[in-house]
Amino acid sequence: MTQRRLAEVAAKVGVSEATVSRVLNGKPGVSDATRSAVLTALDVLGYERPTQLRGERARLVGLVLPELQNPIFPAFADVVGNALAQRGFTPVLCTRTAGGVTEADYLELLFEQHVSGVVFAGGQYAQADASHEHYRQMTRRKLPAVMVNAAIDGIGFPRVSCDDAVAVEQAFGHLVALGHVRIGAVLGPSDHMPSRRKLTALTSCAAAAGVELFEEHAMFSLEGGQAATTRLLHRGVTAIVCASDPLALGAVRAVRRHGLKVPHDVSVVGYDDSPLMTCTEPPLTTVRQPIEAMGRAAVELLANQIAGTPVPDEELLFEPELVVRSSTAPAPR
Repeated sequence: MTQRRLAEVAAKVGVSEATVSRVLNGKPGVSDATRSAVLTALDVLGYERPTQLRGERARLVGLVLPELQNPIFPAFADVVGNALAQRGFTPVLCTRTAGGVTEADYLELLFEQHVSGVVFAGGQYAQADASHEHYRQMTRRKLPAVMVNAAIDGIGFPRVSCDDAVAVEQAFGHLVALGHVRIGAVLGPSDHMPSRRKLTALTSCAAAAGVELFEEHAMFSLEGGQAATTRLLHRGVTAIVCASDPLALGAVRAVRRHGLKVPHDVSVVGYDDSPLMTCTEPPLTTVRQPIEAMGRAAVELLANQIAGTPVPDEELLFEPELVVRSSTAPAPR
């Protein structure tokens, strides 16, 4: 390694260049903590480890998210990042973009960085029709991982989820109590597992309450919510349950473009309670995901795997909470 790079790593860790040199050459006289910090700095700065050290996993953890436009994902990244840092890990944020780096591509990069494990939120494991080969690669390499929110069956990793059935029961029950009898649902793509769970629960709720349910599927975006809601308005719904807050904001925009008012003519319920939902007009009634508890549980499951402690290959379900604000009201007479 050049003198300049040696100095850069030393500055990053806060140790002398001589200490960095001892770590790189496998010499004694360096504490485990300092040695780990030097190796992590190499990974973070993008420098290759010496050949004899490459087999060791870094104190890096991949955090793979589908996007950052939905405020729930940066909020989740914040929780997970803080929990990882408290355990001495450095998060590596990987965000998928349309037409950009795929989840499988990111995983290859993380393999090259010798990460200790990966936390996935909203990944391809939640899409029944997507490719899942890269997860099988992880299993073969024995790379610890945790999946957040509704994986397909047989994925083989611990899972942490918000209880979709309870979430829609809360939202639907609220709207039925307000007298709505024609209720729409704006859900994600039809192969999206959390949306499938929500639809199953909604169908059951509608049958039990004796009200009509109308469903539409959309991409998870404000524009997707607007388009799906426009179709629902033509079917005469007076209330709409959405599978994310951005979808709900799209629904509000569609109602307004239709010459109607929220909640006077149409009530709208979101999902996530992502930041700033108190600042919308009207403030959004939504179902809150307990991301603090979910994020910390995901990190604990991952840390246990990294330490070699067996963890159950089952799903931990966390209870959501309906937050009633001003976007819902009694059904119009």
